[in-house]
This record gives sequence, C-alpha cells and structure tokens, in this order.
Amino acid sequence: MEYANILKKYKKLNFKIPQQCEDYNECSNFVTTSIELIIDDAIKLGKNKIIINTNLKRGLPMENINKIAGPFVEAWAQETLADVLEDDNNKYCLINVETKERLHMADIILQFKKQRKVESGITAEVDVKATAEDIESSGKSPNITSFARIRSAYVEEPDYLFVILSLKTKNTKTMMMDGIMEVVAHNAYDLKFISSSDISYNPALGTGQIQIRDIHYVTIEERTTWEFCQLLDKKFLASKKGYDEWLKLAKQHAWIKSNE
Repeated sequence: MEYANILKKYKKLNFKIPQQCEDYNECSNFVTTSIELIIDDAIKLGKNKIIINTNLKRGLPMENINKIAGPFVEAWAQETLADVLEDDNNKYCLINVETKERLHMADIILQFKKQRKVESGITAEVDVKATAEDIESSGKSPNITSFARIRSAYVEEPDYLFVILSLKTKNTKTMMMDGIMEVVAHNAYDLKFISSSDISYNPALGTGQIQIRDIHYVTIEERTTWEFCQLLDKKFLASKKGYDEWLKLAKQHAWIKSNE
C-alpha cells in the first residue's frame, strides 16, 4: 500500500486524543533547565569524576571503557541528583528522586516543587544516556524505548514528561590500577520536543525502537502531545511494518476508540 493511501486510512480513524495541560511547555522548560543546572554545578564543583578500581595489573583497557560506561554514568547521575535532596530548600526545587529498576522505561523519576494552577509539583521521568568524548561513535544513536510503550504512555498521561539526559564523558588512564571517567558535558531534552528529523524508528525488536539519530546534535521543535503521537505513528507507518501492524497495536493498546 502506498504511503499516501496509508495516511488517508489513518486520518479517518477515531482516535483517543490526549489533551495536555496549558502550562506543559513551561513545566518542561523548568524541568530540563533544573536538571542541566544540577549537572552543571556538579561539574563546576569537581564532583564529576567516577573512579573505577580494578585488580588488573595493567589497569583498565580505557580504549574499550565506553562499552561499560553506561551503568557507571547512570549511577553517577542518580547519586548527583539524590545528593541535592540533602538540602530541603535546594535552589532547584527538587523534592524527590527515585531510582527505577532496569526494565522500567526511565532510569530515574524526579519530582520538582512548582506552584501551578492545578497542583504544586511536576513529575519527570529521566533516561540517562552516556557518550564518550574521545570515541566519535560512542552512544551516538541510542535506543530510547519501544514504540508501543512510549506511544501508550502519552495516551494514558497527556502530561507525561520524558527527559533524555545525555552525559558526555572523558576517560583518563592513570599509572595506578584505576580508571577515571569524568563527566564533561551534558544536555537534557524533552523527548516530545525533539525534532522530527532527529527521531528515527527501528522496526527491529518487538514493536520497534524509537532512537535519536545523533544525540550530540539535537534540535528542538515544540509540539503538543497529540502532535507527538501522530509523529510517532507516521514513523511506524512509513516503515516495513506498515498500516496493518500499526492498527493491531492501536486496537490492542486502545489508541483508537472501541468502535473502530
């Protein structure tokens, strides 16, 4: 089926359209800015070094350290964010940090205090991605999460705030049996606002994976939750999986109303 005909069929469906709150964009900017400030301050204070000790006589093979960097950098991020809570009146208004198990969609759940019309807080889920400054291809095009999982999350919670925290590291080989991994750069992106050209869909593995083409160079496009759901759908529909596979998922996960 030609893509133009697929889109015609798609547009005729009776969708469940998520309606985000009026201040979503403001909340998103507040969260991403706060996360970047926390990481930036940790770097400025010299709290950005991860020391990895080994009993290997020749020390760590630093040319391959990027292969195990992810869990170390993720743990550093969790610890750095949790340390902020030692000050109940911290300037970032962070009030809770929760580390999630491996199979959860995100690595960390954060809660910030912010006065709003309806409530007084913001919850954000954070996915930590590590890249190595001295290895050009390291972590460049990471998998984010499965298509069906993230698509459903935005229908179930129109204000779902999913942040990609990209941390760039520099590795140093010492004369000892230690390796030092240093966090040297950072960016926090709201997944919903990452530009269409920067998001790709890989049909391999289950319902397929949402990926960032190049996490080092990301541009932002503000859009609504419904616009983002449509963007995700179109990435799927343009793939080899096509319309019939998408429709099965739409019915299974209740993205369209039951009379379809």
